[in-house]
Amino acid sequence: MQSPPDFFKTQYWHRLDDGRVVCDLCPRHCRLRDGKLGACFVRQAHNGEIVLTSYGRSSGFCIDPIEKKPLNHFYPGSSVLSFGTAGCNLGCKFCQNWSISKSRKIDTLGQQAMPEQIAQAAKSQDCDSIAFTYNDPVIFLEYAVDVAQACHEEGINSVAVSAGYICDAPRVDFFRYMDAANIDLKAFTEHFYHKICSGHLAPVLDTLLYLRHETDVWFEITTLLIPDENDSIAEIEALSRWVFDNLGPDIPIHFSAFHPDFKMNDKPRTAPYIVQRAREIAIKNGLHYAYVGNIYDEAGDSTYCPNCSEKVISRNWFQIGQYAVDSTGKCSYCGYQLAGRFAAKKKAFGRQRIPIRIS
Repeated sequence: MQSPPDFFKTQYWHRLDDGRVVCDLCPRHCRLRDGKLGACFVRQAHNGEIVLTSYGRSSGFCIDPIEKKPLNHFYPGSSVLSFGTAGCNLGCKFCQNWSISKSRKIDTLGQQAMPEQIAQAAKSQDCDSIAFTYNDPVIFLEYAVDVAQACHEEGINSVAVSAGYICDAPRVDFFRYMDAANIDLKAFTEHFYHKICSGHLAPVLDTLLYLRHETDVWFEITTLLIPDENDSIAEIEALSRWVFDNLGPDIPIHFSAFHPDFKMNDKPRTAPYIVQRAREIAIKNGLHYAYVGNIYDEAGDSTYCPNCSEKVISRNWFQIGQYAVDSTGKCSYCGYQLAGRFAAKKKAFGRQRIPIRIS
């Protein structure tokens, strides 16, 4: 088996006159002396260049339902081989995967797998897609792109679960190889991004606009609602109107409930009614597909035809029940074309979560 390289050459960087190297992958633009790691922990200044230190290394592999990403309109009911590496380029105080995204330990990257091995594993496990998740794949762009290309050769889709915090040029290269994405729109105020995420809102909105108007990537949006931080009626109204005005009514949005974690253990869990209220606001503002997450609400997690209002896909957590759409996504009741990507026949991978090892 080919061993992963310790230092994988990257493209997006430039040198300063004082000897430092600037990483041009994301809006943080880390300026690094030789040997220093960027804020993401996996891109490093090495011999006057920026290299990736996590190529071919993973924090683990697991087969999930596609709805867990969450993607409700991308081959519903199908299975996806999920994996991530370590590190992140944002500093969210509420991170739900902080043991991975904030890890600087090499032990986190305990599994090794080169792109072709991952593609073969996905094929052998009959997965329709692979997903870069658990931590943000933009920070291991080169590894993700190589895996996506290997998977495409086997007829397997590639899914990016990302916060969308990436610069213009690498954004084009990254999403060129993605079939679908879920973009984590963490809030709709610059104050929230600066105070709680150590980032900025504008680059994320730019990513959403780019995906909608310049690519064929199917994407959905997730917003985790944190009590008294980003869950006000006014903010959800503004967010929903922006999505409708700039992305259109057919981009699905998921509102998820927060639970105390990482550096925000002082916050209470999000009450279910707050999540349900956000969904209602989004629908009132013209969005056709709005969902709830991290709470049990079969009605709020199901898909309804925007034309006849019939329930066309029912979901019980991640289990697909009723499935009244054809292979092109047309409503079985009225023939309306639903937005998304749909398979020729119903799939029902269900709620399973199957950890696997690749060797």
